[in-house]
Amino acid sequence: MAIRVLLADDHAIVRDRLKAVMRAGAPEIRVLGEAGNGRELLRLAARRPAHVYVIDVAMPLVNGIEATDRLLRARPESRVVLLSEHDVQGLVEKAFRFGARGYLLKEEAAQELVTAVRKVHEGGFYLSPRLGAQVLERVLIRQQPRGAKHPVANLTPREQETLRLIAEGYASKEIAERMHIAVDTVQVHRKNLMRKLDIHRQTELVRYALREGIASL
Repeated sequence: MAIRVLLADDHAIVRDRLKAVMRAGAPEIRVLGEAGNGRELLRLAARRPAHVYVIDVAMPLVNGIEATDRLLRARPESRVVLLSEHDVQGLVEKAFRFGARGYLLKEEAAQELVTAVRKVHEGGFYLSPRLGAQVLERVLIRQQPRGAKHPVANLTPREQETLRLIAEGYASKEIAERMHIAVDTVQVHRKNLMRKLDIHRQTELVRYALREGIASL
């Protein structure tokens, strides 16, 4: 039996690569169509419903998680595999909470996409292999002895707010305006965050904030 798939990603070159992966690895998978944003996907799904929807999380107009929610409200029998560059636990949990049955890191798509599509089509769930270790790490962190202090507890409320805004993509000037403080004060908060969290790059600050639920995409 053919597995009908709709594919959504805002980069045509990524869509072409994913189609090639499915074509080469699974003759039973048939790509019915493709979309460059979440709104286009929803329109396409209304006209040409599929068994499985392979959707990028970070898309314009309507992001992948919102598209999943709206798609499943209209067609509860649908199966969704979300693709993402982000491996943070909070985002993974949010994806499954909104109804996705699969979460696949883009860097593993060439090896794992066919497996993910088949598994969710059969009614199962799929989690990118690299994330399994992170799930275990998260459980171990929660099992720290009582009294063990989490790094977030060392941050002041203003530092946590600065961290949230950094993770959400605001520049220092925008953060200063939102928090009604000087740009120099924002830079002080940024330095304190890196020192207290033992983090040395802004990309790591963003990942930390997403992982700990301080910010969300």
